[in-house]
Amino acid sequence: MNEGLIEWPPSPWRLLRALLSTGYTKCQWSADSLPQTARTLIEKLSSRLPSYRLPPAIGAHSRHYMPMGRFKSAREETTMVFDTWAQIDDGTLAVRWDVELNADETDLLARLVSLLGYLGRAESWVDAELCMDSDPKLAFEVKTGQAGEDMPSVDWEQVSLLAPLSMHGYSEWRRGAVDAAIAAVPVTTAKGKPLGRKALAKKRTEVEATYPLDLVSCLETDTAWLHRLGWSQPPGSRKVMYWRPRHVLESAAPRPHFRKFEPDPVRFMLLSMATATGNDHALPSVARALPQAELLHAALVSRASRRNEHSPVITGCDESGSPLRGPHEHAHLLSLDLDGDGYLDHVLIWAPMGLDARAQDAVRAVRRTFTKGGTAPLRLALAACGSRQEMLSFPGAGGVLLKTVLGGSSGSARKWRSLTPFVAPRYLKKSGRNSLTGQVDAELASRGLPPAEAVVVRDPHTDSMAAAARKHVRVRRRGAAPPVDHGFVLDLTLSTPIQGPLLLGYGSHFGLGAFIAAEE
Repeated sequence: MNEGLIEWPPSPWRLLRALLSTGYTKCQWSADSLPQTARTLIEKLSSRLPSYRLPPAIGAHSRHYMPMGRFKSAREETTMVFDTWAQIDDGTLAVRWDVELNADETDLLARLVSLLGYLGRAESWVDAELCMDSDPKLAFEVKTGQAGEDMPSVDWEQVSLLAPLSMHGYSEWRRGAVDAAIAAVPVTTAKGKPLGRKALAKKRTEVEATYPLDLVSCLETDTAWLHRLGWSQPPGSRKVMYWRPRHVLESAAPRPHFRKFEPDPVRFMLLSMATATGNDHALPSVARALPQAELLHAALVSRASRRNEHSPVITGCDESGSPLRGPHEHAHLLSLDLDGDGYLDHVLIWAPMGLDARAQDAVRAVRRTFTKGGTAPLRLALAACGSRQEMLSFPGAGGVLLKTVLGGSSGSARKWRSLTPFVAPRYLKKSGRNSLTGQVDAELASRGLPPAEAVVVRDPHTDSMAAAARKHVRVRRRGAAPPVDHGFVLDLTLSTPIQGPLLLGYGSHFGLGAFIAAEE
């Protein structure tokens, strides 16, 4: 059958057919006459429904395209065969018939079982032995039950198996079935003439031959004979219901219940960014720090949401979608040029509230990003992860700039200068809280930082760094535009030293308004 169903446990009908097959193939039984001991053994086994002891099993399958022996459009037609089996590995299936056998029948059953090589499938592999009732391995719980019968517990289910009728039961059924079939045989020809005695007897003999003489003959019928005569179920068989544990046949290998490791929250994760060819000049320009951070943030949000799990530290919103309130503690993404060649090669992800396990999983899972005008994705890899101290120990020339982002060699600084342009979050006025200095102080206060003693704006006409800042992208593609699209390059002097990173103003969570520590 090509329906993908696994017969578990093996049906009583299958077991008796396997024993008969073993006798004919390995015990040299004659095809014309079954040994009397074998006949009485089958009679006794068919008179009782067995009980089972089932080991854990895995339902497996294979798919094959079998040739059909005909061609269509110059190609041989095939049909897919869905082949299933139960994988029990080192488990043991035990079957018990509650019958009394004499010594000869017991010896024969022991011999048949020891020679049993398969259970109706040529590719199956069976190693069996006959055990006595005193064997401690016998603990049978899978037993027959009537349809609709109360289940032993909620963890059980009923399955339908094919079982033989008893010898006497089949004889009675056959007698009635043959009589009914013979009565239905027409006694006249197609032209209405009565059939002769010989013709009528021949037809009745042909009808009677479609019903095997006894139960053993039923068990010996092959599939081709059943199909040719139109049997939908083998004669001499019946459907019986068995109770079995609900999860005795798994659809996949059982997974060990390991306790999931939950990493401690970290404040920093550093990603390296590279092209597939290793060409650094194909990386995005430092002027594209904002759009690169936006692209990566979108990928992180997408990755975190694939498991239907909300990550406030990445999204910056609570579960209802409302922005988090407080001193900007969710993730900041700062694109960096650590080798100083004018092209972005790293992204520092910093979250004062800590990147939890979900956020860390999302960061580790994102393996690529894109850039405007790029012909291929950019590759991402985790370069560092951990505390401020671990970031300060980042090796190589890249660690020099990273230290300035974090507060310089001493770890904190009073003087800071712009790394990316500061964009005012509100409309600028000449004085008051909405002046440039007033907005800088407000941004510092919202982060719990001390106010600035001095805010100096660098002149783009005389300062090369300020001139280069004019090329920076300053407007978010996915968010609201700033009140004024203008970037300032600033020198800040704070009242007391602070630790970095320091990011202020519009787009600060995406790398705008970033400062690095300046030497005193």
